[in-house]
Amino acid sequence: MIDKADLDFLTTLAPSGFYLAVRVGFAFPIAEANTLPEEWVSKYTKLGYMMQDPVLRWVYGTTGLIRWSEIEIEDPRQILQEAKTVGLKYGVAVSCLEDNDDGLRSFGSFCRSDREFSAEEAGILHHIVGELHQSFAPPKNLTRAELEVLVMVKDGLLMKQIADDLGISLGAVKQRLKNAKFKLNAKTSSHAAALAIQFGLI
Repeated sequence: MIDKADLDFLTTLAPSGFYLAVRVGFAFPIAEANTLPEEWVSKYTKLGYMMQDPVLRWVYGTTGLIRWSEIEIEDPRQILQEAKTVGLKYGVAVSCLEDNDDGLRSFGSFCRSDREFSAEEAGILHHIVGELHQSFAPPKNLTRAELEVLVMVKDGLLMKQIADDLGISLGAVKQRLKNAKFKLNAKTSSHAAALAIQFGLI
């Protein structure tokens, strides 16, 4: 989940709304936020704009940041012109991708109705998306034993069952789960298992 303080700050920078997707894999992001006007989301979905949206085509084909007004991708359905009718007149697109991310990308599209984003504001948005991209990176330091226990939690086994199946003490199971929760920044064992699945670790 994206921190509320980050969302509040983004709302201040992009008062007309924004869409933010963190670490998008094959289909879904690990985290996302959408404050775009409901009218626009409904129209965008109903008319199937996604595949021809020049902003989305830019974020998936490039990294960095760009004002909507500077995107040189064809817009035959006039999607950016249509966005203006609901107050999305000015925008900035940001896209982050690292060489070691196995193709996972984070991106955002941020909107104003009153003026273009300043270079400083665009830079701040780029920085925030980059920071979120990093903060949702999967940990690389979980041990095989910790992952083994998380698989068993995912399968619905209780701690005593896990201990019996692995031939280890209950205390050892608890320690492995404690370590895994800490490394994954998870609140519960189930949450840790869910995150491990989401990150493709188990």
